[in-house]
Amino acid sequence: MKDLKSLKKAALFLLVTGTLLSCKSGTEEEEQAVAAAEAEEPGLKDYYEGYFPMGVAVAPNTVEGESADLLLKHFNSITPENVMKMGPIHPEKDRFNWEEADKIAAFAEENDLKMRGHALVWHQQAGDWIFKNEDGSQVDREELLQRMKTHIDSVVGRYKGTIYSWDVVNEAISDNPDQLLRKSDWLEIIGEDFLAKAFEYARAADPDAKLYYNDYNAIIPEKRDRIYKMLKNLVENNVPIDGVGIQGHWSIYGPSEEELRKALDMYSSLGLDVQITELDVSLYPWEKEQRDLKPGESDEFTPELEQRQIEAYDMFFEVFRDYKDVLTGVTFWNLSDRYTWLDHYPVEGRKNYPLLFNENFEPKKAYYEVIDFGKVEN
Repeated sequence: MKDLKSLKKAALFLLVTGTLLSCKSGTEEEEQAVAAAEAEEPGLKDYYEGYFPMGVAVAPNTVEGESADLLLKHFNSITPENVMKMGPIHPEKDRFNWEEADKIAAFAEENDLKMRGHALVWHQQAGDWIFKNEDGSQVDREELLQRMKTHIDSVVGRYKGTIYSWDVVNEAISDNPDQLLRKSDWLEIIGEDFLAKAFEYARAADPDAKLYYNDYNAIIPEKRDRIYKMLKNLVENNVPIDGVGIQGHWSIYGPSEEELRKALDMYSSLGLDVQITELDVSLYPWEKEQRDLKPGESDEFTPELEQRQIEAYDMFFEVFRDYKDVLTGVTFWNLSDRYTWLDHYPVEGRKNYPLLFNENFEPKKAYYEVIDFGKVEN
């Protein structure tokens, strides 16, 4: 009979090197060895201890059952994906939905996880009530500022001491290169200082929380430069902002290593903390407009696409490690390929596979590439 300890050691070695991705057959003894090795194998957060926290976006059902087990093994920070956005948590002027957000916050406290708040002020998922009077007319500046303050006071105040950082303003920079700020009700009614006011209210609501501006395409040079300009203005005017969140909604097509390093250098030069807040690596080029799957298009996760994803993740994390003194967190946007916001978005009928864990919660080859830079002590 084979020595179980030796089998276990061998299985652990294969797991660490990425040679053994799964074991669905073999003797009962071998399967026991693999299971024991998997239990002992450090998680993603353990490999990156000393670098930065490893986070993941969650829904209320993510913090239950086997998904919770996977989360706790690999991550030490969580961000509510949707339930703390203004629309879900504050659907009417005098009504809040606390239940789902409270569930996630309790999970974080029970398991000693760091928790980010997402997001206080955004042009989407905000109820019409916040911008309208009862008769349907548009509110004035002072009324909207008061409603913004009430919302921030209520939400930030409730989770004070549990949430260590907030995405205070989300996606305020326009996609139009000829504009700085996105056209929105916030901008139209309040004016450009709606950003500063949001940060001031958040600082007052929780003086100890770290306050972030968060946006997508923040690596693309043209938009990067406009985000930098806006952030520089906030810093120079002593607005209480602590950091910038770079939404890592990237793909196997980019950004390039040069673009990523340049953006990290630029944002950190302002004295701001930097986080990668919404990381996934799509198999497809960036698109935003909703459309149907075209004839001949496929959503198969081919070996060629898999290899390109491996290479992309490898490069991104090599850069992240080089900037460990700048980055204060990396957060994946969803736990596994079983569910991802990129499924059917923006292409109806198209599955995506952008994360490090597959639909069965198993590490993908890209996962082993991400941890293949050194050893951790068990």
